[in-house]
Parts: sequence; structure tokens; C-alpha cells
Amino acid sequence: MTLYLLSLFIGIVAGLRAMTAPAAVSWAAGLGLLDLSGNWLAFMGYRFTPWILSVLALAELVTDKLPATPSRKVPQQFGARIVTGALAGAAIGAGSGMLAGGAILGAIGAVIGTLGGAAIRARLAAAFGRDRPAALIEDLVAMTGAVLVVLSLA
Repeated sequence: MTLYLLSLFIGIVAGLRAMTAPAAVSWAAGLGLLDLSGNWLAFMGYRFTPWILSVLALAELVTDKLPATPSRKVPQQFGARIVTGALAGAAIGAGSGMLAGGAILGAIGAVIGTLGGAAIRARLAAAFGRDRPAALIEDLVAMTGAVLVVLSLA
């Protein structure tokens, strides 16, 4: 049951920041907190995968603040969040033979994180009178959530 909740939570992180979730799961696999050996997700624990995904996650943190960045609710952005949420959720579930359940819950979490994150960020931005402080708070929530999920795997 715990792995199902963690799959849902990492999906929510993916809804907030698409690349943060797979980067965190990849670090968990690379550090031995998550056993992905013997299945198709083993690449998540390869030597360079956490570094590559971390660079992509950092790039997303920067591009999210740019005025030309499209809404997370456009089909391409929304779809990417669902895919990364499902991937990260599947990785969490894979170690215990719950790959499909983890993927489904990761995808559901990504939908929750995408829609809920957009709504909360809009309210925060309205309260602050600008978007940047709301975006930084969302970054902090996503990163903290990802770290908490990874630490729960230990």
C-alpha cells in the first residue's frame, strides 16, 4: 500500500515539474534505494541517467519562469507530465512487482498535480501580484515532495 501512495505522490510531483519526478526516481535507483534490476526500467539506475535527468529538471526549473513557456495544460505539456508521472510511478512499483499499478497511480497523480498545481499557482500569483514568487514556491514544493518520496523508499 505504501508503494502505491508513493507512486501517486511522485505523480503529483510530475504534475508540478515534469522532469523532477523521473530525476528523483533515477537517483533513488542509482543510489540503491530502488531495485530496478531485471526489468525494462533498469536504465533509470544506470550511471549517467540521474545526471542527465537532473540537467533536464534544472532546465525545466529555468524555462518554467520564461514568459514564452506554454501552459502546463496544453496537450503536449499535459501529456509529458502524465508520461513522466507514469514512468516514475512504475519505477517505484516495479521493485515489488506492482509496475502497472504504480504507472496508473503515477499518471493519476500527474493529472492531480497538473490541474491542482496550476490552480494553486494562479491563486498564489494573484495574491503576490506576480507569478515568479508563486513559481518558486511551486519549485520548492515539487523538490521537497520528490526528496520525501525518495527518502521514504529507504
